[in-house]
This record gives sequence, C-alpha cells and structure tokens, in this order.
Amino acid sequence: MKDKLVTLFGGGGFVGRYVAQALLAGGARIRVAQRDPRQAWFLKPLGQLGGTHVVAADITRPDTVAQAVAGADVVINLVGVLTGDFARYHVEGARIVAEAARAAGASALVHMSAIGADPHSPSAYGRSKGDGEAAVRAAFPDATIVRPSIVFGREDQFVNRFAAMIAKAPVVPVLRAGARFQPVFASDVGDGIARIAADGPAHAGRTYEFGGPDVITMGELIRWIAQAIGRDPTIVELPDFAGDLIARAGFLPGAPITRDQWLMLQRDNVVARDADGLAALGVDATPLAAVAPAWLVRFRRKGRFGTRAEPVA
Repeated sequence: MKDKLVTLFGGGGFVGRYVAQALLAGGARIRVAQRDPRQAWFLKPLGQLGGTHVVAADITRPDTVAQAVAGADVVINLVGVLTGDFARYHVEGARIVAEAARAAGASALVHMSAIGADPHSPSAYGRSKGDGEAAVRAAFPDATIVRPSIVFGREDQFVNRFAAMIAKAPVVPVLRAGARFQPVFASDVGDGIARIAADGPAHAGRTYEFGGPDVITMGELIRWIAQAIGRDPTIVELPDFAGDLIARAGFLPGAPITRDQWLMLQRDNVVARDADGLAALGVDATPLAAVAPAWLVRFRRKGRFGTRAEPVA
C-alpha cells in the first residue's frame, strides 16, 4: 500500500476507523469522504503528516463523489444504514460510487455489503444489500464485495447495546433466541479490507464473507454478556408470536426493534459453508471473549473496581 491513495467513503464510522488504521499501517495515503467531515477529523492524527485528508462527500450526490475519487488508486465504500431509505444508500449510492470509481480509473473497488444480502430477502435491508451488490457489479465488474456478519468492537451498537440493557433490567426478554450469528471483530474486518485493497487485481470480482471463529445463538450471546459484566438477570426467551407482535409495535424496553429487523432475524447470520473469508486473506479471526471483556467492564456494578483480583500464586 506504500503511497497508494485510497478514497474511503464512510471512514468516520464504526468500521471505518478500523479500516483507516489498517490502511495507514500499510503505508497508504487516505482520503476520507464523509458527508459531515467533522465526524472523521479524529482520524487525521493517525497517519503521518499529510497522509490523511478529510473531504465532504455524499454518496447520493454524483458531483461530490467524482471529486472524492479523483486520482484515487483504490476506492472503498463502507456506507450503510440500519434504518431509513435503504435503496437510496445501499443501491443508488453504491451505484454512484462504483460508476465514479470506474470513470476515475481506480484499479480496485471494495464494496462492503452484509451477510444476508439477497434481492429476494424478506427484509428491505437484505434486499437493498443484494440489489446494491448487483448495481456495483454492473458498474464495476471487478469490484470486490465484502459481507461481514455482526461486527463487534469497543464502539459497536450491538454488544454494547445489549450490555446496557442487561445492566439496567432485572428481566431481559430475548427475541429469536435460536437465531445464529458469527460475530466478527472490527479490527479483523479492517485488516481484511486493507489486504484486499493492497492487491486489488488479485481479488477482482470476488466475494468474501467475514465471520469470527465462534457461531453463537442470540440466547447464548445474551447469557455470555450477562456473565461478562457480572449480572444475573432473569432471561426470558420469547416465542416467535410474541416477538412478531413486539416488532410490529416496537415496544421492547431498552431495545426497540423494527419490523424489518425482525424479518432479518428469521435467517441465520453466518458465513456460508463454501465462502472465502478472513482465513483466505491471512487474517486470524479474534474470538469475542478474547477482547470484549476489556471494554464491557464499564457495565459492571463498580466498573473495573467490581472485578475481584485473582490470587497471586
């Protein structure tokens, strides 16, 4: 990656900060394209002097995207939304980025999608991700697509969200307790994407699915988080008919869920048996239990002081 210029759309987001760090560690220069540049200013000190630039760009506005990718060797699109107008960002925005990358002569395009991307998915989110992949392939056939499972990390809104709920509630209801996930560490996602960007032609046209070393059900995840933060709530696994009603009404205390998110939970979020993943890129996947307790400690009753010291032999 030495001296390559990489335009990184969404670099100021949760996953983006890890991708940016991995790119900078490899010697790349990065141009972080963010709708609100202030959200990415924290990245500027991470690289060498002049190695990180932040520009204003909205992937739904072709003029700003064209300016952001001008002269770039590699373009990476991480932009995604969990609610709102999925088609605007996941399909139309993805197409605009891909067309601009091709017009700018970029040697590689990495597009982040998601496990479960499928034009025929029951959820609007899954359909938009599937349609977005098709739009990217039509505009930039050699694009590399990355589909992660649920991404966890210090700043995530998944594990931390459940930990906050467990820390406050004596009773924790669990929807779709048997739904399976393969949580992947954000730093591993960053390393994987950076390795693809470092040798774009070798990964042209390929699709990678990123998952961690452990497959875990929703019920198992909730119980693990409770144990990690030293809590012992009553955990109630709700039947699907109750989950469906809650999703329609959106009234689950502390963890609102949309109807579309409920539909997403109907399918397991795990790496396909025959898919290439992190191992194919030489990245060793990090277990959730190896890193998450270090930041989940803040949800313990007395924080770090609530952890009893182990006796010294």
